[in-house]
Order: sequence, then C-alpha cells, then structure tokens
Amino acid sequence: MTKLIGYARVSTKSQDTDRQETDLLSAGVRRDDLYIDHGVSGARDKRPMLDAAREALHPGDTLVVATLDRLGRSTQHMLALAEELKANGVNLRILNLGGGDVDTSSPMGAMMFTVMVALAQMELDIKTERIQDSVAKRKAKGGDLGGRRETIGDATIRNAMTLIDTGKPAAKVAREMGISRATLYRRMNALSA
Repeated sequence: MTKLIGYARVSTKSQDTDRQETDLLSAGVRRDDLYIDHGVSGARDKRPMLDAAREALHPGDTLVVATLDRLGRSTQHMLALAEELKANGVNLRILNLGGGDVDTSSPMGAMMFTVMVALAQMELDIKTERIQDSVAKRKAKGGDLGGRRETIGDATIRNAMTLIDTGKPAAKVAREMGISRATLYRRMNALSA
C-alpha cells in the first residue's frame, strides 16, 4: 500500500506551519504521516524531520511538500534529493508550484521540478546580489547599515564600573542594565582602552 508522506518546515521557532499543514492534509496526507521541522533553515542539508520522513518512505510512496522553498534552498541539494527519491522508487509532489501541483512521477512533472528548482536558485542568487550591492553602496556613502542601535551610553557604563568597584557583583549590575555580563565587560574594556 502506497502512502503520502508530508513534510513542512519553518525557519524560526516563532513561525507556524498551519497553512502548510492544512494544504498537506487537504492533499490526502494523514496527520500520522506528517513530519515538521520548526526553526530549521532550508539551507541545511541535515534536517531531523526531513530525514525521518525520508526514512519512512518506501517504493511507491510520495513525499509531499506545500511549496518548493520548504524543501530546500540549494539547487544542488534539491536535485540530489529528487534523484535519491527517484532511485528509491519514491515520487515527489509539490502542491503550490506555479499555480498547480507538480508530481515527479511523470516526465513532465520531473522536468517542471528541475526548471522550478533552477529558477528558485536564480531568484535567491539575484536577491543576495542586490542586498550585497545595497550594503556596499551605503557603506561607501558612510550611510546607516542598520543593525542593533547602541542603547546604553558611556556614562551608564562608567556608573556600572563604579558600582562594580564598590563591590557590587558584575552579573547583578549587568542584569539590572538589561545586558549580558559579557557585553558589560566588553563595553567596559572598550571604554578603558
């Protein structure tokens, strides 16, 4: 008896997989056959629940994902996964790819998957290039590069140093300031230098 094995993934623990789960269950995946990675980047080759889903697959089964980017970020990795599945007699089905779903069990589906993976990689490369270009231009102009703003001034660090010199534990001073002890020491060293 062949099965549909579903895989869902989110990159951060604060995200949820509700939409993906709904799509996968609607496609016929049983809840018992649903594998979900929380807080795992698609760029990683090893993902605990994807690996478990792959182990659960048998010849004739189909691995189902809601969208292509849930499967991975690297063209090489996704094509290798598709080849591995094919070699094991397992199909791959992507539900929301270009307005419909793509099933690699057919030659047309396999070709569509390969083209879409290449396009996804190109899109990621272009996005990365644009970001790097933007950062380089802002850096050249001396512009703001974003990031976390300095919220604790030098005067506050000097007061913290005074408290520590009078015997108050550094960990307690840092905690009251809302920073880590390592950050406090780093700022104190920078101020002393």
